[in-house]
Amino acid sequence: MGTPAAPVTASGVAVVVPIKSFAHAKGRLADTLSEQARCALARRCAHTVLAAARPLQVFVVCDDAEVADWARTNGASVVAPPRPGLNEAVAAGRTAAADAGYARVLVVHSDLPAAQSLASLADEPTDTVIVPDRHHDGTNALLVPTAGAFTFHYGPGSFAAHQAALTQAGWTCTVVSRPDLALDLDTPDDLRAAGLA
Repeated sequence: MGTPAAPVTASGVAVVVPIKSFAHAKGRLADTLSEQARCALARRCAHTVLAAARPLQVFVVCDDAEVADWARTNGASVVAPPRPGLNEAVAAGRTAAADAGYARVLVVHSDLPAAQSLASLADEPTDTVIVPDRHHDGTNALLVPTAGAFTFHYGPGSFAAHQAALTQAGWTCTVVSRPDLALDLDTPDDLRAAGLA
């Protein structure tokens, strides 16, 4: 019996969205928003990101039953990370997308309140695409091949770290500045910039 054929995909790109527990989201905003408000905000932003991902297949990486149920209800596949940590989570999502037959994966954070269509990022004529946050410090969206060795570098200074890692991997890269993807919600200042405070 032969190897099963890879699924037919419209663009060869899947979206990976790592999501923490809604109930414990955005702890850095605890002095500004109540736990209930933070939970509602995290859920609303995640829904916005999944809507922006259509029609691409989405893999939500999470270790929380509520998030997993929510993801399945919204048409996403669910991936359980093998170990704690954001870098481990997105690596697990990349592997799941590769196993499902996708040639590239677009990693997108779930706290982007203004996210719009993500599919256009796959049209850039380079191997990879990186979308920095509005401070050009973090990485809010990252398109990479699913084949080949690659280590994710999320955390402080990830934009520069990912650029260096992409170059080291031998991939060409386009940096895309998009206001709708540049704003994530980590601080009270971010809330003000989003018109939420």
